Amino acid sequence: MAKNTICVWYDKDAEAAARFYSETFPDSVVSAVHRAPSDYPSGKKGDVLTVEFTVAGIPCLGLNGGPAFKHSEAFSFQIATDDQEETDRYWNAIVNNGGQESMCGWCKDKWGISWQITPRVMTDALAAGGEEAKRAFEAMMTMKKIDVAAIEAARRG
Repeated sequence: MAKNTICVWYDKDAEAAARFYSETFPDSVVSAVHRAPSDYPSGKKGDVLTVEFTVAGIPCLGLNGGPAFKHSEAFSFQIATDDQEETDRYWNAIVNNGGQESMCGWCKDKWGISWQITPRVMTDALAAGGEEAKRAFEAMMTMKKIDVAAIEAARRG
């Protein structure tokens, strides 16, 4: 296990979420599933307690902690994409698997985890600063899924 790991709390579906992520994103894998050695407040002996997984190279631990804590946009995975095809693939995988669209490239998966599907053209525009960044930012503010061609057009003015 990595020295620093992101721990993500799930009600009871950590393994299903981890398997979905590993099938959806490159450099992602489920590496271990650990079962509870005895009963605990949100489960029974033998239930899946934790799942070690990697999402796009980032080590994570899914904890089936029960319904006590809910997810919010205060935590999200940000996935950088290279083109519209890749943006569409990830966005559609999340949204079409029981997820939910939001604004500015944000969506939620069916477990309530927030994702930012962010084309590099958008982050490059913001890094450029000035009027180019302003135009790209204003264009993005009108979008749900980021439209790469529209951001490129906004950058050019």
